[in-house]
Amino acid sequence: MHFTSFLQDRQLTVALTGEIDHHCAKEYIQKITAKIDTYMPAVCVLDFQEVTFMDSSGIAVVINAMRHMAQIGGRLRLQSIAEQPMKVLRAAGIEKIVEIKEAVR
Repeated sequence: MHFTSFLQDRQLTVALTGEIDHHCAKEYIQKITAKIDTYMPAVCVLDFQEVTFMDSSGIAVVINAMRHMAQIGGRLRLQSIAEQPMKVLRAAGIEKIVEIKEAVR
């Protein structure tokens, strides 16, 4: 598990990489929460461009980030989601509660 992040104009972008499964989801949650707490962004973008696989544990990562952003009065956006992770997110109905900027590779 590895990710990079940067803050620009009160927008925190977190670029996730690799596989998001039960082995790394808890660590992703902790690290994304810490970044949100540190920077207090108006918008947090989870960039899935480098995510090669995601199971239902990835939904927990998204929901946790969404809830944390709501607590500080911000919003969450997902972007650059490949086909396989998008299927998982759609099956959960995430597009009904989180903005998705679709850029499927």
